[in-house]
Amino acid sequence: MMLGRVVGDVVATIKHRELERRKLLLVQPLGGDGAPVGRPVIAVDSVDAGVGDHVLVVDEGNGAAQVLERPRGPVRTVVVGVVDAVTRG
Repeated sequence: MMLGRVVGDVVATIKHRELERRKLLLVQPLGGDGAPVGRPVIAVDSVDAGVGDHVLVVDEGNGAAQVLERPRGPVRTVVVGVVDAVTRG
């Protein structure tokens, strides 16, 4: 899992049938200090997140399939939670 911030929506006129009626988000991974790490990723939204939200992301095929309650398919990265706060201790 990783912490990220939603930086945009992804619009596709043609999608794999498993992705129809699913919102796609562009998520910037964040490090423990809240700074951007690496390149943004495309993730399927399962929690109605939006641009600017800090989110928890699963980046693993089996976990994605469990969250979406679908057999393994073309999805690897899924937004599974909107983060209200992070406490560093």
